[in-house]
Amino acid sequence: MSRPFIGIIGNQTLLNDEYRWDGAGRMVLEAVRDVSGAIPVVVPGDADMAPLEAVLDRFDGFLLPGGRPNVHPEEYGEEETEAHGTFNRARDGLSLPLVRACVERGQPVLAICLGFQEMNVAMGGSLYPEIRDLPGRDNHRMPPDGTIEEKFALRHDVTLTEGGPFHGLMGSTVIRTNTLHGQGIKVAGSRVVIDGHAPDGTPEAIYIDGAPGFAMGVQWHPEYNAVADPVSNKLFSAFGAAARDWAGGKRPQQLRSA
Repeated sequence: MSRPFIGIIGNQTLLNDEYRWDGAGRMVLEAVRDVSGAIPVVVPGDADMAPLEAVLDRFDGFLLPGGRPNVHPEEYGEEETEAHGTFNRARDGLSLPLVRACVERGQPVLAICLGFQEMNVAMGGSLYPEIRDLPGRDNHRMPPDGTIEEKFALRHDVTLTEGGPFHGLMGSTVIRTNTLHGQGIKVAGSRVVIDGHAPDGTPEAIYIDGAPGFAMGVQWHPEYNAVADPVSNKLFSAFGAAARDWAGGKRPQQLRSA
């Protein structure tokens, strides 16, 4: 069977403060290729460049990767502050309706870090601008110094809901992950089920209740060491299987809360 095609929503970056380009991290591309068994294709994160209706039928699944810009708070009814950081309204304009369309169609969608937050906002949820400023919460941001291995090192456990989809996927209720994010879920969106938490209570794993296909998101970065890391490998393998099902006309069982 031919490999499915995965559309990876790109991030906009300025090179030397003047040359704009859209791209995706090499680790994400390699995880999709080597673990999901799919062909990764970068889709410009801009609805004007890649209209939703035009891209939906071109791919067998979509991956919303992490990125430095944040979802604009206007998307969840709040005013912009300095704490909200930088934004990419063009990606908001594609990613948010893309999530809703994939959920409705049953088309596989995997959301990572910023994508995790986009998935929640797309379904009507809201975000905290800075997790580390909340009482009792830890600093989940990437360490400012060190090697790439040190920055992406496994740093905390995630406790999964017993009997939930992530428990079924991972085969355990406790997994170990990295952490490289500043924002996090404040209020879960409609049908967004929080299926895993960090020790400080920060939501780390979600799925869309009743979605007729694969619709899962993680706050950590599973693309790092995805071939060797058992947690990352299981997640990307399941995503790839869902994309192959979609490509073959099959529709997976609905995700339901435990």
